[in-house]
Amino acid sequence: KLDGEQVTWCEPDIGYLHRCFEKLAEQKTYPQVIPYTDRTDYLAAILNEQCYVEAVEKLFGDAIQVPERAQYIRVMLAELQRITSHLLALGSMAMDLGATTAFLYCWRDREKLYSLFERITGGRMLYNYLRIGGVRNDLPEGIIGTPKDGEDKADKTIWGFINYFDSYVYPEWKALVTGNRIFQYRTKGIGVLTAEQAIAYSCSGAVLRGSGVKWDLRKNLPYAIYDRLEFDIPVGQNGDCFDRWWVRQEEMYQSSRIVKQCLEWLAENPGPVMAKLPRVLKPPKGEVYHRIEGARGEVACYIVSDGSANPYKVKWRSPAFTHLQLMPLLCPGHKIADVIAILGSIDIVLGEVDR
Repeated sequence: KLDGEQVTWCEPDIGYLHRCFEKLAEQKTYPQVIPYTDRTDYLAAILNEQCYVEAVEKLFGDAIQVPERAQYIRVMLAELQRITSHLLALGSMAMDLGATTAFLYCWRDREKLYSLFERITGGRMLYNYLRIGGVRNDLPEGIIGTPKDGEDKADKTIWGFINYFDSYVYPEWKALVTGNRIFQYRTKGIGVLTAEQAIAYSCSGAVLRGSGVKWDLRKNLPYAIYDRLEFDIPVGQNGDCFDRWWVRQEEMYQSSRIVKQCLEWLAENPGPVMAKLPRVLKPPKGEVYHRIEGARGEVACYIVSDGSANPYKVKWRSPAFTHLQLMPLLCPGHKIADVIAILGSIDIVLGEVDR
């Protein structure tokens, strides 16, 4: 509802993209569920796969030992996926606020990464690449590249893209958009979310850290191999649209740092990428709750096993569903044009809202 140009009330109306993921999972074997996770947050599919396969591996306990090389590949791809997701989040938000050029640059850079994902997994957006016990296949020959690879190899080797990102993409975003006075005017002081409100609404990811709460599952509750890697957690101060934007921008740089460490390890450590498993996976009876730091915040998977080849129950926790509930809190009192900035800053993907 509006009073002239000012918002007085709003309520999210969800349910138009529901795909019945949680119920479908009960009718599939454990490996067959993996492609369905891709279609929740379809802009960060690898991260969804990581959450699910690690949850199933927890159910098996010590019976599944994931090869170390597979763990490094998982984390490397997860961080590259975080970069692709954040690029689109920043690019689309900038375009919605009038900065069309920034969106075109975002698309240009994401395409380079998608070319690498296609070579590794066979898909550009939906991958079905991670497996319970490892990954589907090892990295293609030559795709790691060398630390000397530059811009001309940004779509051919991972080192090429990372060096291109550090030298061109990251500085370009800071100069073109983040330092732009018009962009700052449209985002600073808009949609302020205090730390107390963020915690009360169960926020996570850049939305939570933008409000000054230093909480990142990769650091606070390390999983996979994150406890072996060096990286920092960007934290905002004011909880407004600008701080949420800034956190995502800086997270891309930290993801680049993580990828470099993974590349150095992978280049020196060949080995298997898949554990030896029985043809039919039947975990013992029990339940497990596993959570990871996704591109939009905390992604979590709750699985109940009855000892059969199919999950008895799968419950998926998506950060976008939680963050969408912030709209009635953040929008009233602002102009209708500011709603665009607020919605862009919380980075909603409806595929995981209506799971």
